[in-house]
Amino acid sequence: MTAPVADAPASASASASASAGGCPFAHTAAPASAAPNGCPVSHAAAAFDPFSDGYQQDPPDYVRWAREQEPVFYSPLLGYWVVTRYEDIKAIFRDNLTFSPSIALEKITPTGPEANAVLASYGFALNRTLVNEDEPAHMPRRRALMEPFTPEHLKHHEPLVRQLAREYVDRFIDDGRADLVDQMLWEVPLTVALHFLGVPEEDMDTLRQYSIAHTVNTWGRPKPEEQVAVAHAVGNFWQYAGQVLDKMRANPDAPGWMQYGIRMQKQLPEVVTDSYLHSMMMAGIVAAHETTANATANAMKLLLQHPTAWREICEDPGLIPNAVEECLRHNGSVAAWRRLATKDVTVGGIAIPAGSKLLIVTSSANHDERHFADADLFDIRRDNASDHLTFGYGSHQCMGKNLARMEMQVFLEEFTRRLPHMRLAEQQFSYVPNTSFRGPEHLWVEWNPTANPERRNADVRDGERAPVRIGEPTGHALSRPVVVERAEPAAEGIVRLRLVAADGGALPRWSPGAHIDVECGDTGLSRQYSLCGDPADARAFEIAVLLEPQSRGGSAWMHAHAHEGARLRIRGPRNHFRLDEGAKRLVLIAGGIGITPISAMARRAQALGIPYDLHYCGRQRATMAMVDELQALHGERLHLHAGDEGRRLDLAELLRVPQAGTQIYACGPTRLLDALAGHSAHWPEDSLRVEHFASTLGTLDPSQEHGFEAELMDSGLTIAVRPDQTLLQALRAANIDVQSDCEEGLCGSCEVAVIEGDIDHRDRVLTRAEREANRKMMSCCSRACGQKVVLQL
Repeated sequence: MTAPVADAPASASASASASAGGCPFAHTAAPASAAPNGCPVSHAAAAFDPFSDGYQQDPPDYVRWAREQEPVFYSPLLGYWVVTRYEDIKAIFRDNLTFSPSIALEKITPTGPEANAVLASYGFALNRTLVNEDEPAHMPRRRALMEPFTPEHLKHHEPLVRQLAREYVDRFIDDGRADLVDQMLWEVPLTVALHFLGVPEEDMDTLRQYSIAHTVNTWGRPKPEEQVAVAHAVGNFWQYAGQVLDKMRANPDAPGWMQYGIRMQKQLPEVVTDSYLHSMMMAGIVAAHETTANATANAMKLLLQHPTAWREICEDPGLIPNAVEECLRHNGSVAAWRRLATKDVTVGGIAIPAGSKLLIVTSSANHDERHFADADLFDIRRDNASDHLTFGYGSHQCMGKNLARMEMQVFLEEFTRRLPHMRLAEQQFSYVPNTSFRGPEHLWVEWNPTANPERRNADVRDGERAPVRIGEPTGHALSRPVVVERAEPAAEGIVRLRLVAADGGALPRWSPGAHIDVECGDTGLSRQYSLCGDPADARAFEIAVLLEPQSRGGSAWMHAHAHEGARLRIRGPRNHFRLDEGAKRLVLIAGGIGITPISAMARRAQALGIPYDLHYCGRQRATMAMVDELQALHGERLHLHAGDEGRRLDLAELLRVPQAGTQIYACGPTRLLDALAGHSAHWPEDSLRVEHFASTLGTLDPSQEHGFEAELMDSGLTIAVRPDQTLLQALRAANIDVQSDCEEGLCGSCEVAVIEGDIDHRDRVLTRAEREANRKMMSCCSRACGQKVVLQL
């Protein structure tokens, strides 16, 4: 089914606020109707139907028109405002007071009186749970019940998950054909969920029916004639949950999350109540089971549809943790959540009245090009894949996220190890129609049983497995193999390398200012190099490597080993030195090998028609890379300042008169960048943007440091950061996902938002104005000046 097409393109940079009754997005066609705030409803918005096959098959593609043209719109069919972009949705998750989760479990399709009477006959009284509870009740309960979800406690469940995965594959491995959903992916996560909760294993088939009925009852659109049958199943589910809870109370010291809750009830009876435990008993089975089953089915479908990625994780299990994150981003099991606006508020430039209901399409956010470069590309080495919002964010982020990650990793390890020759069978995929949770009802796969690896080697089935990695993937999991297609001198002491994908395919898109990390063989060294080729060339990355006299081994290794035909492993690209393509004019300044990112910026400025001047400084002309190429491309806009020719850049004169709308970009040695900072101090704030080569500011000496507390406002936690520990390390230990890369304060990957507290900035990323504003910090190196800092995490 084709997604609806918007009436006309609308500006993504709409005004920051919309006047009541107005709309910042253009609608050239006559509106279909009007939203509650008076904003016209476009025909595309009026046609939006999340129960249609188009949404069920591919939610991000179905709402692409909205993400690109009308990111916040009103759906008359649902009676909801629909939000589709990453930053808007993350902001909604962050503010759980303005955007209440109270309707998250509300039936999206109201049931009729007959079905309601059936539910009442079972005593159905589902209360608030961790998913849909408001403050101030929510956070005390979340904190009271969180401990069993920490990575340390989850390790105890790994042997059971592995045993079940092995036993279920045993059942069909010699058949040559299987429905992975029916024969494994539904039952194993259910069994794990039951064990985690402490529930008996009997009645699994009944529980499966109950779980589906609960999903349809809450997020689906059952027909009137189906509602009564669904209500009976939900009622039975409710009573079953109560019976199991009564059994647990008789043995509260047994293992299981519900038994843990029963024990906590004795300590905190006003926080963990009877009705709350009953509701969590029912909701927990669905939460711990169905989303993981669907997520794994989606992941297997996606991987088998991308044979290169499947082959790579079969050959290298170390890639599986990040492959799981990319599967969750690209095709997760949670398509959307719901929130209720508690006051008049503006979202994405649209005025939303108090009392409005919002459908926040997290699957669309996960495909937002503004956050995920080349977002539709399925890239198992994507460095920010774990930024996905499939688990939510903030105080209502899924507590069971790492249990789901563990199960998915184990399942993929079992499949790739024992059935690497598996392939998708011809089939039509169907989904239970609902707005929020999705996974194929069936997933048929085929293989040749005579080619099963364990028929030749019993260790394939019974051999040791490495422990599951819970938390941020390793650098290895993010690295991709490339081949040096060309290596040629670019100047004295500089080699220019053209790198292509080892499989001959396309490489991820990149933008000027981006860099890649190159692993230096098995030395344990990794070095960052800015990309200097043409961003339009999807087949190759180009870098230039200077042989540093004081090299710690990285550049020397590259010069000795990165010859034509050599195989390397790289990570990225990633970009924390982005060009402002809205600048009126650009002054581009490079010193030495700093020409690499600056040359790409000059090429882009030329393509966009932005006026620019390129100043390139070096001690000797012979040591300056790419001069002939730059002269051919930029002509009179290129200004060479070679010291041995008596041409030195007069920064004082160049920057004497500030120019409104002009941005200065510079990369080079610290001496040059410090001089630039001094000579541009009188320019408008943040006119100068730089990239450094090295930093020693983040070096940690525990004897000279003090510990401090970090309050995580969005998560409702307070963690201690020891003198011998970075903030980043403390966050990871507390199960908080934070991206990182260089861990030297150079790349900007680990940036976190600061709400309160003075920061001892030790990075080389933030501008002067950003440091003075004190609204962000690099968690790998910077610290609190005092005893406490409050972060937006």
